[in-house]
Amino acid sequence: MASRIAALLLLGVICIGFARAQVVVDCCLSVAEKPLPLQIIVSYNIQEAGRGCDISATAFITKVGRQLCVSHPKDKPWVRNHIKYLDEKKQRAQ
Repeated sequence: MASRIAALLLLGVICIGFARAQVVVDCCLSVAEKPLPLQIIVSYNIQEAGRGCDISATAFITKVGRQLCVSHPKDKPWVRNHIKYLDEKKQRAQ
């Protein structure tokens, strides 16, 4: 009986550990400062520090599916312009 209770307690602790774990998915670890050509970019994701990732950044996705990390939009005007272009292009396609 005591071993069953110990096993249940251990299982509970393990489940709580998994539930509280943060899973980091495709976080940018560093950023490039050099502007990217618009012709190679098809979409983007904005990453905020403290929400599962260490730094704030913008991840541009290229036509070949590669993720290129650059500065956060609040930091660089060219990043804001690229995002604006992609958003307008997406609206025209709908």
